[in-house]
Amino acid sequence: MKFEESQMQVSLTATGGLERRLEVAVPAERVAREIEQRLKQISRTARLKGFRPGKAPLSVVRQQFGGQVRTEVIGELMRTTFAEAVTKENLKPATGPRIEPIAMDPGSDLRYAAIFEVLPEIKLRPLDGVTIERPVASVTEEDVDAMVESMRRQRPEFVEVQRPAQANDRVTIDYEGRVDGQPVEGASGTDVSFIVGGGRVMPELDQAVRGAAAGETRTAEVQYPAEHPTPSLAGKRVQFNLTVKKVEEQRLPEVNEEFCRAFGVESGSVEELRAEVRQSMERELAELVRNRLRSQVMDALYRENTIEVPRALVEEQIRELQIDFARRTGARDLSQLPPRETFEEPARRRVALGLIISEIVRSEGIKVDRAKLDARIDEIASAYPNSDEVRRAYLQSPEAIRGIESAVLEDQVVDWVLERVKINDKPMSFKEVTGFGQNSESQT
Repeated sequence: MKFEESQMQVSLTATGGLERRLEVAVPAERVAREIEQRLKQISRTARLKGFRPGKAPLSVVRQQFGGQVRTEVIGELMRTTFAEAVTKENLKPATGPRIEPIAMDPGSDLRYAAIFEVLPEIKLRPLDGVTIERPVASVTEEDVDAMVESMRRQRPEFVEVQRPAQANDRVTIDYEGRVDGQPVEGASGTDVSFIVGGGRVMPELDQAVRGAAAGETRTAEVQYPAEHPTPSLAGKRVQFNLTVKKVEEQRLPEVNEEFCRAFGVESGSVEELRAEVRQSMERELAELVRNRLRSQVMDALYRENTIEVPRALVEEQIRELQIDFARRTGARDLSQLPPRETFEEPARRRVALGLIISEIVRSEGIKVDRAKLDARIDEIASAYPNSDEVRRAYLQSPEAIRGIESAVLEDQVVDWVLERVKINDKPMSFKEVTGFGQNSESQT
């Protein structure tokens, strides 16, 4: 085998950037020997008309299978000799090669060219000049109070009142839309309920019911856009006649045993509910702080280590981002996707960070922390009612384990970076870190 490798001729050319052209010449003797060995193997079991199994002369087997065998051997030799040549030249291909045959005539050397990109050499820059801001916050009793209040708003009770409707009331109406005095298909409803100011109905209807009590009627005019999906409404100015049938005031439930049980606290204990709410808030806070740190670490690694990335890997990431976008938005064909250029920079960043993280793992000898791996699997499994079965399924799936190992390794790299950068602690509140309550505050 060593003699064969020494006889194989290899010529390497850098064709620009990370692309390489590797020309390989495999001696004709090696090609012939591989074909001959394959034919002999076939002759031992071949069933040919006029001969007992395995008794056909080699010349007959060659005549019957020679062309097919030669094609198969050529393909296999290209794969194996490419691997040998890459090892000989100490190359690290980023993806599989594009093969261009040069000479394949019987009796002559097998010559081909392999065009591919190599992984870049990465020299990690020191991180001692990098500064990262770490939010420092805690969950206070006032934060727990606010969260419990938010939970109360999730389960409002509605009580019928005899007064005009106002914001946050629930109203029940009948309505009918007309164009030029004639009813319009698709523009009527009976016993339709909505929250005033909730944004679930057309603004004109929402505004019309404000100040109206049960039994009163109101009118509202709505100009539908020309591109409205309902043909009978598209481009039409519709007059709606509304009758308010019921006005209900929104009242928040008391925080009592019934309320606690509604949120899964079987004992009905308010103290236990608050303790669980606090634990949940502390987990959310810790996760968000970690995510902020991780985001800054990734920004710093990408900013400090400018590398050339293989174009083929960027293209793969662009396709993955496009597929993910299509899945999230329900797009069914390419015409519904944003321009390809939209995904270019995110794809390049993904590839670059993947290569940088891999180099840190390699150069620093970072190994997967088994305890962290187990903890991550337990965390995933705990989200399911049959957590033990889910955990076993993950442990029995090499592909799933590899994915989790990759995530754990990335977390360990983040820890490695955090040990080497300057960290400035920034005092913040729970609301500032999480954004809790901002939406409701902006609406009031």
